[in-house]
Formats: sequence, structure tokens, C-alpha cells
Amino acid sequence: MNLLMLRRFWVVPAVVTVALSAVLMCEAGCGYEAIFNFGDSNSDTGGFWSAFPGAPPPNGMTYFKRPAGRASDGRLIIDFIAQRLGIPLVSPYLKSIGSDYKHGVNFATLASTVLLPQTSLFVSGLSPFALPIQLNQMKNFKAQVDQLYDQGSSNLPPPDIFGKSLYTFYIGQNDFTSNLAKGIDVVKPTLPQVISQITSTIKELHGLGGRTFFVQNLAPIGCYPSFLVQLPHDNKDIDEFGCMIPFNNAVVEYNKMLHDALNQTGKELSDANVIYVDSHKVLLKLFRHPASHGLKYGTLACCGNGGGPYNYNPKVFCGNNKVVNGQNITASACGDPENYVSWDGVHTTEAANKIIVDAILGDGFTNPPFEIKCT
Repeated sequence: MNLLMLRRFWVVPAVVTVALSAVLMCEAGCGYEAIFNFGDSNSDTGGFWSAFPGAPPPNGMTYFKRPAGRASDGRLIIDFIAQRLGIPLVSPYLKSIGSDYKHGVNFATLASTVLLPQTSLFVSGLSPFALPIQLNQMKNFKAQVDQLYDQGSSNLPPPDIFGKSLYTFYIGQNDFTSNLAKGIDVVKPTLPQVISQITSTIKELHGLGGRTFFVQNLAPIGCYPSFLVQLPHDNKDIDEFGCMIPFNNAVVEYNKMLHDALNQTGKELSDANVIYVDSHKVLLKLFRHPASHGLKYGTLACCGNGGGPYNYNPKVFCGNNKVVNGQNITASACGDPENYVSWDGVHTTEAANKIIVDAILGDGFTNPPFEIKCT
């Protein structure tokens, strides 16, 4: 696996939906007993590093105080959602030791895409665990639960869990970003396929018993330090907040298509709740006005070795050492990640993730409205 290539395009994200016209209120127990998550590095809680061991030392430094298989200094959005539901952090499907699946499974892995990669993974730098593979893993998990639960398996949920769970999606950004260097016009024709795969996955999960689908849309990649360094642009492409206009505009187009598709899916699945989650709106505010949300730095990465306005070096990723032009370079973490939106130029910090969760589980960032009221 070409980890250098993987680390160049880790970015995140993904989306989903609609179908309820009323606010969903969760009382005692929060209404959901488990989470089944599908995603990429922004919601990977250790799956990739279980398959390909080795995590950069700073990852997990804020909350876990050790490498924790997460591409952040601490907890991810999925971790905060689990906390709000009052359930344990969700174990990765690929982690064979120490996992507890009684409250769900996390199928997300770093560098995953929605569509199956069409080129060699070693060339493209993408994960083998694309969304269709994650869906197959989910099907296998359900089959094992149905078969083994009555035999006394202590780390499996009861077979009726699948109708009492929240199905979360945070995937799609790697489909968008992996070919961006070739130009937006190369990427755009593939986006309807990405959205179609997401909606078809929701329908298959509905057939397995799923009823509530919570999908985050695509982040404003034009504000990420990594892409500000790597993607071609000039001064006229930069807005007043330091973000790239053409790439952010393309994301907005994708998100609108996604919203419309999820809305239609919700209508087709009349007994399901398909929730479109506008995390893009929250992140854009954080990048543009970090100080308004208690942060200091928007488009500057906490962990890196790039210096300058972004602190991102594509040759030396966060937590790594490398000899470049005869010089030994270390990409180290800042001492105050709680002041940053961006952890490593590609992912968000725990501080930003908490702000995002407070917003999307609050008011005005989901369609239809969705609210969790418990812990």
C-alpha cells in the first residue's frame, strides 16, 4: 500500500438525505441503541490502522493521550455522536482484538471512496475498502449476528438491533479530490455516479432493516490547507477568507445534487428517515470566522512542517520524519490544537469536530430537522 499517496488525499466526507417533516426527538436512551457508520478517514476510528498497522504519534494526543487510529488530535464527529447517544465509542469492523460490537460497527477506513477505484490502489493511493466493500462487510456482520447471537456471543448485539440503529455516512470527498489535480472538469462527470451509489446503499441497508440514515455532505475543500498548497490556483481564485473559489463552488454544486437525491430517496422509502446533514455549512463558518467560534486559526494546520500561511508539506505528513534534499524533516504537532480548525491540513481537530456536532445535532443544519436530546 502506497501510504505516501494515501496520505495526500485522506480528506473526508460524505452525506445524505431526507424524509421526515417533523423534528425527531430522542428521549431516555436517545431512541437509538447502535451506530453503523460508513466512511473515510474523517470517521475512521481505527479500521485502516488495524489493516495496515502504524499510526503517526500525534494522532489522538488531546483526548486519548496516545495514537488511537484516528486522523485527528482527538475525538471525531462519530465519537461525539456516540457520546450524545449515550453509547460507547464504536469499534472498527477490521479490529479483531478488543472490539465490542453490541452498540454497532464502524466500517469506515482512511482513503476510502464511494465508487470502487478503477486503477491500481498502489497507483491511486486509495483504500481497498470502498463503500460497496463496506456494505458487503455490513451484510456479513448481520448474517453473523443472526447466526451466532443465540450461541452466546458476548460482543454481538441482538438480531433486532438493525431497526433500532442510526446509520451514518461520512464519505465521498476522496472521490472528489483524488483527481482534482487534473481539473474540476475531469471530476464533475463522475459525481452523479457517486451520489447514485450512496442512495443505492441506503436502499440496501433499508432492506436489511435500517430506518434512520444520517449523511454528511461534502466539506469546503477549497479551505483545506493541503489543497491550498497542492491544487493549482492564482490570486483571483482566492476569496477574502483565503479559500479557493472554484473548488468550493464545485462542492456546492455536488452538495445540491446530493440533497436532491436524498430527498427523493426519502420519498421512495416512506417508512424511513433519510437525513441530509449540512456539515459543509458549519465548516465553512469555522474556516472563515474561527475567532467567532472560540478558535484562532482557520486555514493553518496544527500538525505539519510547511511553515508559511498553511504549515502543510505534502512530502512530510503529520507525525512523520523524512529526509528531503538531504535534510531530516519532522512534521510535528502544535501545542494548542484546541485553537485550530485543521489538524493536519486534511482533517479537522477535536475542537472543530465538537463544534460541528453541536451544530448538526442542534438546529438548522439537517433536512429534515433532526435533533438528539439526551446526554
